Amino acid sequence: MNRISGPLLDRIDIHIEVAPVKYEKLQNDEPAESSHEIKKRVNAARKLQYDRYKKYGILSNSELTPKLINKFCKLGDAEKSLLHDAFKKLGLSARAHGRILKLARTIADLEASDEIKATHIAEAIQYRSLDRKFWS
Repeated sequence: MNRISGPLLDRIDIHIEVAPVKYEKLQNDEPAESSHEIKKRVNAARKLQYDRYKKYGILSNSELTPKLINKFCKLGDAEKSLLHDAFKKLGLSARAHGRILKLARTIADLEASDEIKATHIAEAIQYRSLDRKFWS
């Protein structure tokens, strides 16, 4: 991690640490979402994005420009407050702001939600776990 600079890490959309799986979890009998179901949700989200952006010449949320982020990643008061608090507490960068909004838009699309909700913002923030772990 010492070889990766903060500005370089800022350019990576998702970074999370994954803990080893405990044996008990492997023996869990709860049904998991099947690969087929996940594929259906991903394809539906990709179609949503394709339809949303076709007149802009882009295919997905990852290609949103700052101007398009403002157009397609509108937040309500609760969502703005959550994002504001995260930036104050975690010391996130301006670049991380755009990444979080695009990722939250994708999470919302996977749930077929027209609006970005606080839960989508919170999940997107969690995917930026290395932002300040090593550079705060």
